[in-house]
Amino acid sequence: MILDYPPGPITLEGQHIRLEPLTLDHEQGLIDAASDGELWNLWYTTVPDPDHTKAYIKTALADQQAGKSVPFVIINKPHNKIVGTTRYMNIESGVRRLEIGSTWYAQSVQRTGINTECKYELLRYAFETLHCIAVEFRTHRMNEASRRAILRLGALEDGILRNHRIMADGTMRDTVVYSILNTEWPTIKSHLTFKLNKTYV
Repeated sequence: MILDYPPGPITLEGQHIRLEPLTLDHEQGLIDAASDGELWNLWYTTVPDPDHTKAYIKTALADQQAGKSVPFVIINKPHNKIVGTTRYMNIESGVRRLEIGSTWYAQSVQRTGINTECKYELLRYAFETLHCIAVEFRTHRMNEASRRAILRLGALEDGILRNHRIMADGTMRDTVVYSILNTEWPTIKSHLTFKLNKTYV
């Protein structure tokens, strides 16, 4: 059964993480998560500082109301703690294609299994429930950690959009685009399941 598209607010749950619809009630939790590593100082990505977190959430919710995105907070279930945020975005209704992006994690949970499990749940819902034909990932060309993480998922690089965005510090962003196709999902699902089983043994 194919659900209505674009998707609305939903909760996705794995063994160790829960993705809940973002609300203004999550402001302090996101401030605490971003403060773990002072992530707003990373020049090649966009993470709100404490003074701008409420505006960040309001913008995400406005995009959701317009059918452009579905934002989540990421909950570390064993600690019942917000550790980051992610969203479905750049939703294209006509071709059932979307991007998983605006993702960031508290420094203490980076390079753990949390990102893999989040992406697994988001991809599974996108391909198996929403019946997307493709899911994109985009990142700054200079964000080497993000690029490696995307490749580890099994996504393939489509190309680089040169001078694609102007960053907050005035520098130009070259955006690297990756994607996973619906025909590739069964193999990538097995790959991610294997990775998660190894991580959480």
